[in-house]
Amino acid sequence: MCGIVGYVGPSADTKALDVVMEGLARLEYRGYDSAGVALVAGGQVETEKRAGKLVNLQEALAAHAPAPAATAIGHTRWATHGGPTDGNAHPHRGGPEGKLAVVHNGIIENFHALKNELLAEGVTFTSETDTEVAAQLLGREMEATGDLTEAMRAVVNRLEGAFTLLAVHADAPDRIVAARRNSPLVVGLGDGENFLGSDVAAFIGYTRHALELDQDQIVTITPTSHEVINFDGTPAEGKAYEVTWDAAAAEKGGYATFMEKEIHDQPHAVGDTLLGRTDETGRLVLDELRISEEQLSAVDRIYVVACGTAAYAGMTAKYAIEHWTRIPVEVSLAHEFRYCDPIVDDRTLVVSISQSGETMDTLMAVKHARSLGALTISICNTHGSTIPRESDAVLYTHAGPEIAVASTKAFVAQITACYVLGLYLAQLRGETYADDAKAVMAELQQMPAKIEELLGSMDRVKEIARFMADTRSVLFLGRNVGYPIAMEGALKLKELAYIHAEGFAAGELKHGPIALIDAGQPVFIVVPGPDTPHDLHKKVVSNIQEIRARGARTIVIAEQGDEDVVPFADEVIRVPRSSPLLQPLLTVVPLQVFALHLSTAKGLDVDQPRNLAKSVTVE
Repeated sequence: MCGIVGYVGPSADTKALDVVMEGLARLEYRGYDSAGVALVAGGQVETEKRAGKLVNLQEALAAHAPAPAATAIGHTRWATHGGPTDGNAHPHRGGPEGKLAVVHNGIIENFHALKNELLAEGVTFTSETDTEVAAQLLGREMEATGDLTEAMRAVVNRLEGAFTLLAVHADAPDRIVAARRNSPLVVGLGDGENFLGSDVAAFIGYTRHALELDQDQIVTITPTSHEVINFDGTPAEGKAYEVTWDAAAAEKGGYATFMEKEIHDQPHAVGDTLLGRTDETGRLVLDELRISEEQLSAVDRIYVVACGTAAYAGMTAKYAIEHWTRIPVEVSLAHEFRYCDPIVDDRTLVVSISQSGETMDTLMAVKHARSLGALTISICNTHGSTIPRESDAVLYTHAGPEIAVASTKAFVAQITACYVLGLYLAQLRGETYADDAKAVMAELQQMPAKIEELLGSMDRVKEIARFMADTRSVLFLGRNVGYPIAMEGALKLKELAYIHAEGFAAGELKHGPIALIDAGQPVFIVVPGPDTPHDLHKKVVSNIQEIRARGARTIVIAEQGDEDVVPFADEVIRVPRSSPLLQPLLTVVPLQVFALHLSTAKGLDVDQPRNLAKSVTVE
């Protein structure tokens, strides 16, 4: 889940360091335990690296400016092998005189055996990382072949695990060679200059033209060319595409933090995810689906596989898809899916959800599902990423870049895309299901305006958050679609404020969790609308009374006009009215704002929470 950047420009160019450092700043959300750069100039490779956030590297470079260079690679790290120290930071050197430098994202699973082999040959190591093993192997192969691309091909065929590697060498100053297996890498195509990055944010300030690579491929870039080969040496071609957003979308836009900006991006995230989904008659059309209507019509079971926030989006979607289609839906944490012996066949649809499209646990679940004969659809926010390419079809969200580690706008976009998929399946089933699809899509089109309205009324939520800055535990309750929203609200507090937070199904209170309630315990309750079937509204109001009687401080999220909650609420946070199944697109917003401002009141970094990274690309 580290961030990697590469740049090659004309020989007279001296902006390589600036380009790479700008790219690292955009990718720091992928890891911020350490950072480093390697520059090729004057027949040598110069490196600088520092533990801690990128600012530490910036200060080191300001104190000891490197020679101007036209070729450079950079890295911002989320530590796996070896702690976050200067020595373990990337780049790592290899070969005689340290002429080669490597940056790496992923885990080399057989590094221990390879390291023992090198130690037996007298190679010395200066770090605890698996990456230095790859650097030493590459340095040795480069000495033998004199060709950096061939050296990379020889090495990657010995590596096991998931990895992206970028390598530069003093004897090949005009090129970078990179390889990928189950780890993100995209090529940026410029005019007389070319780029590499973990995602397009690394170079979006310079070009929107990109090239996606397939699994087990190597790319060599020079200022004027790019060449792709497979690990077996056969020629290959990447898939070119154009990025539809610009550098401004990856900036804070006047907000204090990326997370605050992304919360306010949510009306656009939902609206853009709905764009182009219907024809002139209102019928759903999903161009990204590469599975026939006949195959989808035959589906009799759906699995949703995802992790973290994306899993809660899937849990929310389960209620809606089952209601609209009458197809059973099971939500499985991706890292457990392979180990629970899932019942899967060719009439099973496995829907994966991942913002980055690189979540390793989810990728492995998709591969396992395909090996069992299932149909697979990816819901993803990142064009050209691995999971969509490994799936039979993809339904892209259009949330734009999400930089803050804690997900907000990607979450509502994922729910929206899941709803669109569920409604499409309902449409295929015909009869009353198809009527539901048209009606719900019409209401979904109104949700961006409702989210915008809600965002304009969050002043009291911010005040509550600041008042609760010293709180050590918060509980969240919900029923039906409010249950996963309660868990998402708790997750946001865990991620951002580092305090105990739990989300419960409100009906479980009497089965144990009510023992946690004592005087002053803050509890958020997501209340279903009065029109929700099965008297759920009354049941949740009863839950509020139960915990209020035991001294809880009740903070109630309820629809406008719902007066039944008022006598039992210490605070009422109002959301616009909507159909019950669409409520999550609204009720999650106050919980996001609360977590953001409580964390800010504690003086914490909301964009880069401790120990976390945006994209988990290792198992």
